[in-house]
Amino acid sequence: MPVKVSVVIPVYNPGVYIEDCVTSLLGQSLPPDEYEVIFVDDGSTDGTPARLDALAATEPRVTVVHQENSGWSGKPRNVGIEAARGEYVMFVDNDDYLGDEALQRMYDYGMAHGADVVVGKMAGKGRGVPVELFRRNHPRATVENAPLIDSLTPHKMFRRAFLDDIGLRFPEGRRRLEDHVFVTEAYLRAANVSVLGDYVCYYHVRRDDASNAGFQRFDPGGYFKNLREALDVVERYTEPGPLRDRLFRRWLRVEMVERMRARRLLALPADYRRELFEEMHQVVVERFGPGVAAGLQPTQQVVAALITADRYDDVEAFAEWEAGIALTAVPEHVAWEDGVLRVVITAEYTSAGEPMTFAADTARTSLDGPPEDLAAAVAWVGADTVSRFGQATADLLVRERASAAQYFQPVEFTREEVPAGDEGRVRLVLRATAGIDPGTLTRAGLWDTFVRVKLGGWTKECRLGPAPLAARPTPSPALVGGHLVLPYWTSPHAHLALDLDRATHRLGLGTLAPGDVTVSGGRLRAPLPLHVPRDGTEVSLRLTSPHTAHDVPATLSPQGSGALLEAVLPLGDLRGSTWRVSLGAPGPRFLPLPLALRAGTGGVHVVRTARPSALRRLVRRARRKLGTALGRTAARLRARAARRR
Repeated sequence: MPVKVSVVIPVYNPGVYIEDCVTSLLGQSLPPDEYEVIFVDDGSTDGTPARLDALAATEPRVTVVHQENSGWSGKPRNVGIEAARGEYVMFVDNDDYLGDEALQRMYDYGMAHGADVVVGKMAGKGRGVPVELFRRNHPRATVENAPLIDSLTPHKMFRRAFLDDIGLRFPEGRRRLEDHVFVTEAYLRAANVSVLGDYVCYYHVRRDDASNAGFQRFDPGGYFKNLREALDVVERYTEPGPLRDRLFRRWLRVEMVERMRARRLLALPADYRRELFEEMHQVVVERFGPGVAAGLQPTQQVVAALITADRYDDVEAFAEWEAGIALTAVPEHVAWEDGVLRVVITAEYTSAGEPMTFAADTARTSLDGPPEDLAAAVAWVGADTVSRFGQATADLLVRERASAAQYFQPVEFTREEVPAGDEGRVRLVLRATAGIDPGTLTRAGLWDTFVRVKLGGWTKECRLGPAPLAARPTPSPALVGGHLVLPYWTSPHAHLALDLDRATHRLGLGTLAPGDVTVSGGRLRAPLPLHVPRDGTEVSLRLTSPHTAHDVPATLSPQGSGALLEAVLPLGDLRGSTWRVSLGAPGPRFLPLPLALRAGTGGVHVVRTARPSALRRLVRRARRKLGTALGRTAARLRARAARRR
C-alpha cells in the first residue's frame, strides 16, 4: 500500500514523556501499512536511543534516524522530511500525543478538499492553544477568512509534494521561532488550507517538570532577531496594506503586548522585564506602522502605544491595574429540557473583587498616542468598552478534565447596562442561556464547564459557578445522547461539572421501592429518577440468578420529573429462582436496582434487596480502588511488554 502519512518526531532527551507519544502513534485508526513513524534522535543522552531502536526492531512502520545534536528542532524535522515516503508529512513533538483517529481524519479531510496544509483541532494540557480557529470546520481557509495566523506551531499535516515544489524547509541551528517562519510561508503559498475543528487531533502537553523547550526563558535579543525573520516572510509574500498589517498584528499582540500585561509581566524578574521591553520597543519602531496597532483591542492598544513611546514604568503600572480584573459567571438556573442541559448564566467582569463599573456617558475617542498617565489610560479603556458593548460576546465551553478536549455549546445571550450608584456609572452584564448536549461530547470522563467572554479589551475565561444556593439543586442524572450523565457541583467551589459514563453512585436509583414497581401480564413498570429525551430511549435489564442471567430489552420514557422503565419479562425462564435486577447503561455496564424478582406459580413478586452494611460498603469501595490500581498497573505492564515484542 502507498504510504499516506509520514509522522516526523524530533527527539531529544524526552525520558518517560515519550511513552504517551509512542502509544498514540501505534494506536492510530489508519491501517498500519498506510502510515510510517520517523523518529529523528537529535543526539539524546538519556535512554531514548536504545528505547527507539528496540521499538523499530519490532515495528515495521517505525524508523529511527540518529544524528549529532543540532541544538533545536529545525534540522531533525528537515531530516524527517527527506526520509518521508508519505503523501503528507505530520509533525509531532516527542512530549505530545495524537487523538486515536487523528491521522485518518486529517488525511481524509485534506484529500477531500485538495489541501496543501491540514490543521487539526488542538487541546492544550497546561499549554495555550488556539480557540477561535477551531470553533468550526474550515474546508477552505486562508489568512484572510480564518484566524490561521493564530496557529503557528508545526503540528500539522503538509503535502510532501507541496513542500518540495516550493522548497520549504525549517530554518536550522540554535534558534527560536523556526516554526513561525515555516508555517507562515506555508499558509501564504498553499493552494488551500483545511482546518478540522470537530475532532481533537493533537494534544499539546506541558510536562510536569515544565521542561518543554517552549517554557524555557529565552534570550530577548536572539528571540526578537528570529521574530524579524517571520516578519520578513510576510513582507515577501504580501503587499503593504490591511492584510499585511493584520498578519503583523499577530506578532505584536502575542509576542509583545501580551507579554507586557497583568500577571504575566509581573511574574517576571524586574531586570528581565526591562530587557524584554527594550527589545520589543526596537521591533515596534522599526517594523510596525500605525495600522498594525490600530486593530488591537483597547487594552492592547494602550500597551502597544506605551511600548512605542518607550514608557516602561507606565506599562508596569497598567499591568498592576489589569491584574485585578477577572471574570465571574454565575449559573442562575440549571435544568434538563428534552435531553439538553439548559443553563442560564449571568457574567460580568470584576475589579479588585467587586463588580466592574464604567462611566455611562463618556464619549469614545480614538487613541492617537500614548495616554498621559494611568488614570487617562483607564478612563479611555472604560469609554471604549462601553461604546463597544454591543459587540461583546459570551460562549460556553465544556472541557474534559483529563485530556483538555473542549467543545463550544450553543448560546443565546443579551447585553444589559445595569445602573451602579448615583454617579452615572453602569455595570456591563451579559445574560446567556446555553444548552449542553451530551451527544456532542466524545469520551467518558469528567467534563468541566467554562464561560468565555469577549468584552472591551479583554477575552477572559472562568469556571461556571458558584451558583447561588437557590439555584444549586442538582439536576437529575440523565440517559441522553447515548450517555449516562450525572451533573454535579464540585467541592468546595460549587462549579458545574458533568460525569459522563462513569458514575455508579449518586444516581438516586437506590430510592426505588418495591411498592413503586408493578408487574402485570409479564410487563414490568418502574419509575426511575432519570431524565430522558421526549422520545424516550432504549435500554436493557439484566436479570441475574445464582446460576444464570437474562438480558431483556427495555425502554425508558418521560414520566413527570423522571422516567418510566418498562420491560416484558420472560416469565417462563424465571420460575423457581430469585432474580436481581440491573439497568443497562452506556459503557457497557449494568447498574444494580434495589429490587429482586421472585417468580412462581402465583406470578412475579417484587422484593427489596438487602442494603449492604456500612462495613461491607467500605470493604467494597476499598476493593474497587485496589482493583482499579491493579488494573492500571497491569495495563501498563502489558503495553510495555507489547512494545518490547
